[in-house]
Amino acid sequence: MLRTMTPHLTRRHLLGLGALQTAAALGLTRIGPVPEARAATAAPSSRAAAADHTPALVIGSGYGSAVTALRLGEAGIPTLVLEMGRLWDTPGPDGKVFCSTRAPDHRSMWFRTRTEAPLAQFLWLDVVNKDITPYPGVLDRVRFDAMSVYVGRGVGGGSLVNGGMAVTPQRAYFSEMLPTVDAGAMYDRYFPLAQQMLGVNSVDPAWFESTEWYRFSRISRKHAAKAGLKTVFVPNVYDFGYMQREAAGQAVRSALAGEVIYGNNHGKRGLDQTYLAAALGTGNVTVDTLHRVRALRAQPDGTYVVTADRIDTAGRVVGTREIGCDRLFLGAGSLGSTELLLRARESGALPDLSEQIGKGWGANGNVMTARANHLWDTVGAHQATMPVMGIDDWSNTANPVFAEIAPLPMGFEHWISLYLAITRNPERGTLTYHAGTDTMRLDWTPEQSKVSGDAARKLFDRINLRNATIYRYDLFGGNRPVADDFTYHPLGGCVLGRATDDYGRVRGAPGVYVTDGALVPGSIGVNPFLTITALAERNIERVLAEDYRR
Repeated sequence: MLRTMTPHLTRRHLLGLGALQTAAALGLTRIGPVPEARAATAAPSSRAAAADHTPALVIGSGYGSAVTALRLGEAGIPTLVLEMGRLWDTPGPDGKVFCSTRAPDHRSMWFRTRTEAPLAQFLWLDVVNKDITPYPGVLDRVRFDAMSVYVGRGVGGGSLVNGGMAVTPQRAYFSEMLPTVDAGAMYDRYFPLAQQMLGVNSVDPAWFESTEWYRFSRISRKHAAKAGLKTVFVPNVYDFGYMQREAAGQAVRSALAGEVIYGNNHGKRGLDQTYLAAALGTGNVTVDTLHRVRALRAQPDGTYVVTADRIDTAGRVVGTREIGCDRLFLGAGSLGSTELLLRARESGALPDLSEQIGKGWGANGNVMTARANHLWDTVGAHQATMPVMGIDDWSNTANPVFAEIAPLPMGFEHWISLYLAITRNPERGTLTYHAGTDTMRLDWTPEQSKVSGDAARKLFDRINLRNATIYRYDLFGGNRPVADDFTYHPLGGCVLGRATDDYGRVRGAPGVYVTDGALVPGSIGVNPFLTITALAERNIERVLAEDYRR
């Protein structure tokens, strides 16, 4: 079942999408196309990897991994991708691949007995979260002592569960955060390439101004303007042509049916529809799902071995694989990639890794807050789930903030304006590995989060003052007006130019590379997936040009 289609499909995309369909139909955990003849098989693909060795091994299938897999496949390099989650392409009993935000079931969260949505309450009542059956659901909330991190689980990683905002960071701030990266090349070549490959598009301004589905954004824009703040349109990977057809009753609703944090059944161009489909279409890339990588080690000949547990949909370990590789690409996200390297260093498997591993972690200054509007400022019972506008006060040197005007699609009028603010928080945490419990910990304090919360409140205090409105205290638990103890944008842990060289090569482990948000030092000022994608394009281009031609 294809949930959506990316525009201008190439033959390679079609081959890859066909492989995804075949794997889903047959219930396979291996997705492995070869040119023309086979799309997916239960046995290993001879082009991609034998059971015990592959030339290139990619861990994870999020943005950095998907870019890397495609470019390796295009270069003719047999590549195996290991993904901890499942392939999300098989309808459930309701005929849908993903469950809705308002009616979550076992598909919603990664082996939980209850959902853990960002909003904990409504009117102080526990009516938001629901009891569910444990299952390898699409969203995970990784909890540390003072911070929680949301991550996507499945083929496509975070692209399955995010709001799709493909925002290019302010150039000056990008250069400040990643000073060794040529900003000219990024903004002239790699950001545009990432936008093209991801299918980035923008809402039609005329439709935006007239539709009921974005009344909530227009109300927040009005309130921001009254406080002297500017708003900007932001592009998205959701197909806005499809959304207009949804509104006209000409297409099955997804963004207009409350779908977002637990996946979109239509309209959204996830990585499984773009980069990963194209990668599979090369005939050189195989994806093995439900594989949880737990260790890696070096061999005397300079190759590497990865240990991965195969799990079933009940979370049971049904087998363990040891897979050798010539080169290893870590794209398991800021937390996953960092944990694997920390465990390898502390266990002695890769003792020469840099002491910078684990450092430079940040939450991208994430803060969620909400305001209570006047009765005449209705936000609408109908709200599209894809954000298209943000309050841009990043140029305010005293208090830079970019605030996504977020939907809250509850199906009735609630007069709430919701925001996900991104603040410039210079605080950084450290990830550490503890062998006794085989766990990774995050050294991060509430005081470090408070820097972000205070910055967000300065912005929204201005808006409340000028509009005679107040915060909502009933949504986040503890009567808090802001929630600064979770993030959608984990960054850092293997910072570019510190733990790695300037192209993601891991110091102390030749032939190992980091490809994901772990490379970005804690903050980028906007939703980070476009930056991660563009940076991965830049890095793999250099790796292929240099490391594969020696």
